[in-house]
Amino acid sequence: MQSLLVQVHPSNWSFLWDALAALALRLCAAAAILWIGWWVSRRVANWIARRGGGIDPTLRPIVRDTAVWGVRLIAVIGALSQIGIQTASIVAVLGAAGLAIGLALQGTLQNIAAGIMLLLLRPFRVGDYIDGGGGSGVVAGTVEEVNLFTTRLTKPDGICEYVPNGALWSNSIRNYSRNPTRRLDLEVEVSVRDDVNHAIDALRALAAADPRVLASPAPQVMVIRFDDSIAVLNVRVWSNIDTFWEMRWELSRKVRQTLNDAQCSLPLRTRELHIVQTQAADAGQDQRQVQQSPQ
Repeated sequence: MQSLLVQVHPSNWSFLWDALAALALRLCAAAAILWIGWWVSRRVANWIARRGGGIDPTLRPIVRDTAVWGVRLIAVIGALSQIGIQTASIVAVLGAAGLAIGLALQGTLQNIAAGIMLLLLRPFRVGDYIDGGGGSGVVAGTVEEVNLFTTRLTKPDGICEYVPNGALWSNSIRNYSRNPTRRLDLEVEVSVRDDVNHAIDALRALAAADPRVLASPAPQVMVIRFDDSIAVLNVRVWSNIDTFWEMRWELSRKVRQTLNDAQCSLPLRTRELHIVQTQAADAGQDQRQVQQSPQ
Protein backbone atom coordinates (compact mmCIF):
# COMPACT_ATOMS: atom_id res chain seq x y z
CA MET A 1 0.00 0.00 0.00
CA GLN A 2 2.81 2.38 0.85
CA SER A 3 4.53 1.62 -2.47
CA LEU A 4 1.30 2.42 -4.27
CA LEU A 5 1.07 5.75 -2.51
CA VAL A 6 4.69 6.52 -3.31
CA GLN A 7 4.12 5.92 -7.01
CA VAL A 8 1.18 8.36 -7.14
CA HIS A 9 2.38 11.69 -8.47
CA PRO A 10 1.91 14.66 -6.05
CA SER A 11 0.06 16.57 -8.73
CA ASN A 12 -2.73 14.01 -8.60
CA TRP A 13 -3.16 14.65 -4.88
CA SER A 14 -3.39 18.39 -5.45
CA PHE A 15 -6.03 17.83 -8.15
CA LEU A 16 -8.10 15.66 -5.80
CA TRP A 17 -7.72 18.19 -3.04
CA ASP A 18 -8.87 21.01 -5.32
CA ALA A 19 -11.90 18.97 -6.45
CA LEU A 20 -12.90 18.18 -2.87
CA ALA A 21 -12.45 21.81 -1.86
CA ALA A 22 -14.58 23.01 -4.78
CA LEU A 23 -17.30 20.43 -3.97
CA ALA A 24 -17.28 21.48 -0.32
CA LEU A 25 -17.67 25.11 -1.32
CA ARG A 26 -20.58 24.22 -3.60
CA LEU A 27 -22.27 22.19 -0.85
CA CYS A 28 -21.81 25.05 1.60
CA ALA A 29 -23.25 27.49 -0.93
CA ALA A 30 -26.22 25.17 -1.58
CA ALA A 31 -26.85 24.78 2.16
CA ALA A 32 -26.61 28.56 2.61
CA ILE A 33 -29.12 29.12 -0.23
CA LEU A 34 -31.55 26.63 1.36
CA TRP A 35 -31.20 28.21 4.80
CA ILE A 36 -31.70 31.72 3.41
CA GLY A 37 -34.71 30.55 1.35
CA TRP A 38 -36.41 28.94 4.36
CA TRP A 39 -35.64 32.01 6.52
CA VAL A 40 -37.08 34.38 3.91
CA SER A 41 -40.17 32.17 3.49
CA ARG A 42 -40.86 32.25 7.24
CA ARG A 43 -40.45 36.02 7.32
CA VAL A 44 -42.83 36.40 4.38
CA ALA A 45 -45.39 34.09 6.04
CA ASN A 46 -45.23 36.02 9.33
CA TRP A 47 -45.57 39.36 7.55
CA ILE A 48 -48.63 38.20 5.59
CA ALA A 49 -50.22 36.64 8.71
CA ARG A 50 -49.73 39.77 10.85
CA ARG A 51 -50.23 42.67 8.48
CA GLY A 52 -51.53 41.15 5.30
CA GLY A 53 -50.62 44.13 3.18
CA GLY A 54 -54.30 44.89 2.49
CA ILE A 55 -55.03 41.31 1.40
CA ASP A 56 -58.56 40.05 1.94
CA PRO A 57 -58.75 37.67 4.94
CA THR A 58 -60.29 34.97 2.75
CA LEU A 59 -57.36 35.05 0.30
CA ARG A 60 -54.67 35.51 2.94
CA PRO A 61 -53.99 31.77 3.65
CA ILE A 62 -53.68 30.98 -0.07
CA VAL A 63 -51.40 33.95 -0.72
CA ARG A 64 -49.28 33.02 2.31
CA ASP A 65 -48.85 29.38 1.26
CA THR A 66 -48.17 30.32 -2.37
CA ALA A 67 -45.52 32.87 -1.38
CA VAL A 68 -43.86 30.50 1.09
CA TRP A 69 -43.58 27.56 -1.27
CA GLY A 70 -42.65 29.79 -4.19
CA VAL A 71 -39.64 31.14 -2.28
CA ARG A 72 -38.69 27.64 -1.12
CA LEU A 73 -38.95 26.22 -4.65
CA ILE A 74 -36.63 28.95 -5.95
CA ALA A 75 -34.20 28.17 -3.12
CA VAL A 76 -34.24 24.44 -3.90
CA ILE A 77 -33.61 25.04 -7.61
CA GLY A 78 -30.77 27.44 -6.79
CA ALA A 79 -29.22 24.95 -4.37
CA LEU A 80 -29.38 22.13 -6.91
CA SER A 81 -27.82 24.31 -9.59
CA GLN A 82 -24.92 25.03 -7.22
CA ILE A 83 -24.00 21.35 -7.02
CA GLY A 84 -24.06 20.96 -10.82
CA ILE A 85 -27.59 19.71 -11.55
CA GLN A 86 -29.07 21.35 -14.64
CA THR A 87 -32.24 23.39 -14.11
CA ALA A 88 -33.85 22.07 -17.31
CA SER A 89 -33.65 18.49 -16.05
CA ILE A 90 -35.16 19.58 -12.74
CA VAL A 91 -38.15 21.12 -14.50
CA ALA A 92 -38.63 17.97 -16.60
CA VAL A 93 -38.54 15.74 -13.52
CA LEU A 94 -40.99 18.00 -11.67
CA GLY A 95 -43.34 17.96 -14.67
CA ALA A 96 -43.32 14.17 -14.88
CA ALA A 97 -43.78 13.86 -11.12
CA GLY A 98 -46.65 16.34 -11.21
CA LEU A 99 -48.41 14.38 -13.94
CA ALA A 100 -48.06 11.11 -12.02
CA ILE A 101 -49.26 12.69 -8.78
CA GLY A 102 -52.20 14.32 -10.58
CA LEU A 103 -53.36 10.98 -11.98
CA ALA A 104 -53.08 9.33 -8.57
CA LEU A 105 -54.83 12.10 -6.66
CA GLN A 106 -57.82 12.98 -8.81
CA GLY A 107 -60.06 13.61 -5.80
CA THR A 108 -57.50 15.95 -4.28
CA LEU A 109 -57.23 17.86 -7.54
CA GLN A 110 -61.02 18.18 -7.54
CA ASN A 111 -60.81 19.80 -4.12
CA ILE A 112 -58.10 22.15 -5.39
CA ALA A 113 -60.23 23.15 -8.38
CA ALA A 114 -63.21 23.69 -6.09
CA GLY A 115 -61.06 25.77 -3.73
CA ILE A 116 -59.92 27.98 -6.59
CA MET A 117 -63.53 28.49 -7.71
CA LEU A 118 -64.60 29.33 -4.15
CA LEU A 119 -61.82 31.90 -3.89
CA LEU A 120 -62.62 33.44 -7.27
CA LEU A 121 -66.42 33.60 -7.02
CA ARG A 122 -66.51 34.34 -3.27
CA PRO A 123 -69.86 32.78 -2.21
CA PHE A 124 -68.66 33.37 1.36
CA ARG A 125 -65.88 35.12 3.24
CA VAL A 126 -64.05 34.57 6.49
CA GLY A 127 -66.45 35.30 9.35
CA ASP A 128 -69.64 34.38 7.46
CA TYR A 129 -72.03 31.78 8.85
CA ILE A 130 -72.89 29.33 6.07
CA ASP A 131 -74.81 26.11 5.51
CA GLY A 132 -73.02 24.11 2.83
CA GLY A 133 -75.17 20.99 2.91
CA GLY A 134 -77.99 22.21 0.71
CA GLY A 135 -79.94 23.55 3.68
CA SER A 136 -79.73 20.33 5.71
CA GLY A 137 -77.72 21.95 8.51
CA VAL A 138 -75.21 19.07 8.59
CA VAL A 139 -72.35 21.18 7.18
CA ALA A 140 -72.90 24.53 8.88
CA GLY A 141 -70.69 26.91 10.82
CA THR A 142 -68.67 30.11 10.79
CA VAL A 143 -65.93 30.24 8.14
CA GLU A 144 -62.50 30.52 9.77
CA GLU A 145 -60.14 29.74 6.87
CA VAL A 146 -60.30 28.71 3.21
CA ASN A 147 -57.41 26.60 1.90
CA LEU A 148 -56.85 24.93 -1.45
CA PHE A 149 -57.99 21.55 -0.10
CA THR A 150 -60.41 22.23 2.77
CA THR A 151 -62.47 24.95 4.42
CA ARG A 152 -62.26 25.23 8.21
CA LEU A 153 -65.57 25.92 9.98
CA THR A 154 -66.43 26.52 13.62
CA LYS A 155 -69.84 25.03 14.46
CA PRO A 156 -72.28 26.77 16.84
CA ASP A 157 -71.25 24.42 19.68
CA GLY A 158 -67.57 25.39 19.26
CA ILE A 159 -66.41 22.25 17.41
CA CYS A 160 -63.92 22.74 14.58
CA GLU A 161 -64.83 21.02 11.29
CA TYR A 162 -62.75 20.67 8.13
CA VAL A 163 -64.93 20.35 5.02
CA PRO A 164 -63.46 19.32 1.61
CA ASN A 165 -63.90 22.10 -0.90
CA GLY A 166 -65.46 19.65 -3.36
CA ALA A 167 -68.30 18.92 -0.92
CA LEU A 168 -69.07 22.64 -0.61
CA TRP A 169 -68.84 23.36 -4.31
CA SER A 170 -71.09 20.44 -5.33
CA ASN A 171 -73.99 21.56 -3.06
CA SER A 172 -75.93 24.76 -2.65
CA ILE A 173 -74.46 27.18 -0.10
CA ARG A 174 -76.64 29.29 2.19
CA ASN A 175 -74.84 32.37 3.45
CA TYR A 176 -76.65 33.77 6.50
CA SER A 177 -74.24 36.71 6.87
CA ARG A 178 -74.12 38.13 3.34
CA ASN A 179 -77.28 40.29 3.39
CA PRO A 180 -77.48 43.07 6.00
CA THR A 181 -81.07 42.26 7.07
CA ARG A 182 -82.99 39.09 7.82
CA ARG A 183 -86.67 38.20 8.30
CA LEU A 184 -88.14 36.40 11.30
CA ASP A 185 -91.34 34.35 11.04
CA LEU A 186 -92.64 33.46 14.48
CA GLU A 187 -95.74 31.24 14.72
CA VAL A 188 -98.16 31.85 17.60
CA GLU A 189 -101.23 29.78 18.49
CA VAL A 190 -104.43 31.40 19.72
CA SER A 191 -107.67 29.70 20.67
CA VAL A 192 -110.54 30.29 18.25
CA ARG A 193 -112.77 31.03 21.25
CA ASP A 194 -110.75 34.22 21.92
CA ASP A 195 -110.83 37.48 20.02
CA VAL A 196 -108.32 36.81 17.23
CA ASN A 197 -108.36 40.43 16.01
CA HIS A 198 -107.50 41.67 19.48
CA ALA A 199 -104.61 39.18 19.65
CA ILE A 200 -103.32 40.40 16.27
CA ASP A 201 -103.36 44.04 17.44
CA ALA A 202 -101.50 43.12 20.64
CA LEU A 203 -98.80 41.20 18.78
CA ARG A 204 -98.41 43.99 16.23
CA ALA A 205 -97.91 46.49 19.07
CA LEU A 206 -95.33 44.16 20.66
CA ALA A 207 -93.33 43.95 17.44
CA ALA A 208 -93.48 47.71 16.85
CA ALA A 209 -92.25 48.44 20.38
CA ASP A 210 -89.06 46.40 19.98
CA PRO A 211 -86.18 48.74 18.94
CA ARG A 212 -84.45 45.93 17.04
CA VAL A 213 -87.39 45.53 14.65
CA LEU A 214 -86.99 47.57 11.46
CA ALA A 215 -89.72 50.01 10.52
CA SER A 216 -89.31 49.19 6.84
CA PRO A 217 -90.47 46.63 5.87
CA ALA A 218 -93.21 47.15 8.44
CA PRO A 219 -94.01 44.36 10.94
CA GLN A 220 -96.90 42.09 9.97
CA VAL A 221 -99.18 39.80 11.96
CA MET A 222 -101.57 37.55 10.04
CA VAL A 223 -103.62 34.36 10.34
CA ILE A 224 -102.01 31.63 8.27
CA ARG A 225 -104.23 28.60 9.10
CA PHE A 226 -106.69 26.99 11.51
CA ASP A 227 -105.78 23.71 13.23
CA ASP A 228 -107.78 21.73 15.80
CA SER A 229 -109.77 24.58 17.38
CA ILE A 230 -106.81 27.01 17.29
CA ALA A 231 -105.80 29.86 15.01
CA VAL A 232 -102.12 29.94 14.00
CA LEU A 233 -100.80 33.48 13.69
CA ASN A 234 -97.55 34.50 12.00
CA VAL A 235 -95.51 37.40 13.38
CA ARG A 236 -93.29 38.59 10.51
CA VAL A 237 -90.61 41.18 11.27
CA TRP A 238 -87.25 42.28 9.84
CA SER A 239 -84.05 43.14 11.69
CA ASN A 240 -80.32 43.60 11.13
CA ILE A 241 -78.30 40.39 11.19
CA ASP A 242 -76.21 41.48 14.19
CA THR A 243 -79.35 41.80 16.38
CA PHE A 244 -81.45 39.05 14.79
CA TRP A 245 -81.00 36.36 17.43
CA GLU A 246 -81.43 38.76 20.36
CA MET A 247 -84.70 39.96 18.83
CA ARG A 248 -85.84 36.38 18.20
CA TRP A 249 -85.32 35.23 21.80
CA GLU A 250 -86.84 38.41 23.22
CA LEU A 251 -89.99 38.25 21.10
CA SER A 252 -90.42 34.54 21.81
CA ARG A 253 -90.25 35.27 25.54
CA LYS A 254 -92.74 38.16 25.46
CA VAL A 255 -95.36 36.62 23.16
CA ARG A 256 -97.06 34.53 25.82
CA GLN A 257 -97.26 37.37 28.33
CA THR A 258 -98.62 39.69 25.65
CA LEU A 259 -101.41 37.23 24.82
CA ASN A 260 -102.23 36.82 28.51
CA ASP A 261 -102.53 40.59 28.86
CA ALA A 262 -104.84 40.58 25.83
CA GLN A 263 -107.15 38.08 27.65
CA CYS A 264 -106.20 35.24 25.31
CA SER A 265 -106.12 31.90 27.09
CA LEU A 266 -103.56 29.15 26.51
CA PRO A 267 -104.83 27.22 23.46
CA LEU A 268 -105.46 23.51 23.85
CA ARG A 269 -105.83 21.33 20.79
CA THR A 270 -109.17 19.49 21.00
CA ARG A 271 -111.07 17.27 18.58
CA GLU A 272 -114.69 16.20 18.65
CA LEU A 273 -115.70 12.70 17.59
CA HIS A 274 -119.29 12.08 16.47
CA ILE A 275 -120.35 8.43 16.10
CA VAL A 276 -123.19 8.28 13.61
CA GLN A 277 -125.19 5.04 13.35
CA THR A 278 -127.05 4.87 10.06
CA GLN A 279 -130.57 3.47 9.64
CA ALA A 280 -129.36 0.72 7.31
CA ALA A 281 -126.92 -0.48 9.92
CA ASP A 282 -129.73 -0.61 12.51
CA ALA A 283 -131.91 -2.64 10.16
CA GLY A 284 -129.14 -5.09 9.44
CA GLN A 285 -128.53 -5.58 13.13
CA ASP A 286 -132.23 -6.25 13.79
CA GLN A 287 -132.31 -8.80 10.97
CA ARG A 288 -129.32 -10.66 12.44
CA GLN A 289 -131.10 -10.78 15.78
CA VAL A 290 -134.23 -12.27 14.13
CA GLN A 291 -132.22 -14.96 12.37
CA GLN A 292 -130.49 -15.96 15.60
CA SER A 293 -133.67 -16.11 17.73
CA PRO A 294 -135.10 -19.49 16.45
CA GLN A 295 -131.88 -21.20 17.41
